[in-house]
Amino acid sequence: MSLLVVGLSHRSAPVSVLERASLNADAQTKLLHDTVAAEPAAEAAVLATCNRIELYADVDKFHAGVAELSTLLAQHSGVGLEELTPYLYVHYEDRAVHHLFSVACGLDSMVVGEGQILGQIKDSLARAQELHTAGRLLNDLFQQALRVGKRAHSETGIDRAGQSLVTFGLEQLAQGADVQRWIRGRKALVIGAGSMSSLAAATLARSGVGEIVVANRTLDRAERLARILTEGDDTDVLARAIPMESVPAELTRVDIAVSCTGATGLVLTAEAVAAAVQGRTGEPAVRIEDDRAAASRRTAAPPASAGTDEGCPLDLSAVQPGFSVMGEAAVAGMDAATLEQHAAWVAGATADRRESGRRTPGADAELIGALAATAATAGRIPERRRPEPVAGPPRPAPVLFLLDLAMPRDIDAAVHRLAGVRLVDIESLAEASADAPMAADVDQVRRIVSDEVAAFGAAQRAAHITPTVVALRAMAADVVAGEIARLEGRLPGLDDKHRAEITQTVRRVVDKLLHAPTVRVKQLAAEPGGAGYADALRTLFDLDPETVAAVSRAGDSTEKNRGPA
Repeated sequence: MSLLVVGLSHRSAPVSVLERASLNADAQTKLLHDTVAAEPAAEAAVLATCNRIELYADVDKFHAGVAELSTLLAQHSGVGLEELTPYLYVHYEDRAVHHLFSVACGLDSMVVGEGQILGQIKDSLARAQELHTAGRLLNDLFQQALRVGKRAHSETGIDRAGQSLVTFGLEQLAQGADVQRWIRGRKALVIGAGSMSSLAAATLARSGVGEIVVANRTLDRAERLARILTEGDDTDVLARAIPMESVPAELTRVDIAVSCTGATGLVLTAEAVAAAVQGRTGEPAVRIEDDRAAASRRTAAPPASAGTDEGCPLDLSAVQPGFSVMGEAAVAGMDAATLEQHAAWVAGATADRRESGRRTPGADAELIGALAATAATAGRIPERRRPEPVAGPPRPAPVLFLLDLAMPRDIDAAVHRLAGVRLVDIESLAEASADAPMAADVDQVRRIVSDEVAAFGAAQRAAHITPTVVALRAMAADVVAGEIARLEGRLPGLDDKHRAEITQTVRRVVDKLLHAPTVRVKQLAAEPGGAGYADALRTLFDLDPETVAAVSRAGDSTEKNRGPA
């Protein structure tokens, strides 16, 4: 059996796909049951957070396992397999271990170094244990991942490389201002009372917010969180709980709202937010052009017919979406000869090829010709990954700040277009985190991960031979018992003292003969490529394969039924 992980995250998929593929608690439970019921998988665990969905399994066949796990993810997420496949990544055996350990250390998080992923990994393991879908491999893997993550945070400064998603979100709301100074004395609303919402509430309280209102569908949970905040020794924040139906009224009086619920639909619609803004200002909320939509409109998309034009030397598969195939950015990286060919092609462009209303083919040809002359002396035109920013109309100062940490989203994305509101959601956090600097401690954490992966692999390979060693010792014990019984038949007058001494002597001889080879074979099996030693031991001592398998199944059954850690 071998470890396999199939998943998607903010690194492989756009937020829109992650949002549609998100799994609620019931869907995760069904996915786990269906995975262990599938033929290739014996164990399963799901790690689902606001920016990743990963399915871990112990499989006996790689290709069949990848196909089955991918299909199950598609079925339970509701995203078609053909649509989902381009965004999936696959890790196998040591690479799968390396991936989870990196995730546990915060190296693969949207905010590098954040520590809340450890709680999410712990919850994932507890769920798999409760449902009895985690056996020896996944129990060992996830528990070791938790230890590796804690080691990284205690032995390095990875905490300085980033912070929690909540803190990062508040920094984005503050737009460069000191968060504690910006937030001090403001009123905040926290929607939801789960782990992420609790973290948000605690972060707001420590940052100096003046009042926190907690809303939740189950009022008891909101009251419990409000009580914890009020009774905390490290803050003096005022906190109270409200039912969900009171949220619209609270939006007219709070300055900041953080939402992270498990709802499958929107918690705050654009209309509700617009009404809150009107209630605060007395004026109707004006809808303005979304910054991102405006930027995409200012950068014209390639003509649909561009890829079929004959004679175009441009490799259209490499063109960044949103750039004109005739523009400067499209030809970035071309050598001088290709640029000259492209200039000639543009010069002869017909009206249906041109970038509508922006440039003439002749102007593009002159530009590309000039670029070609530059490339002839400088080598290649540097790649331009993004269009130059174009200043848009100034937005009015926000009167309401919204932070949406839910997946799928709690707050309607159309709120981005409301004047007087600043919305930061998972999508905008992903964009902001792409340019975040990496701390020097990240390299040290990577070395820790590499060392721990090697140690885990050695331990698993050594454990793989344990059932064979146990079966060998059981066989030896049976041989000793048989010989002692035969001796008693030949010497019926043997007293208890001498019988015990003879039995002890025979057992010592057998133990001494087996000790060195079994210790050595465990050492050899722990080394890379040592899996064959178990087969050699079974062959040399003619061990019953079913006996070895029974020992292994007994160990796995114990792991699966021991309950949450």
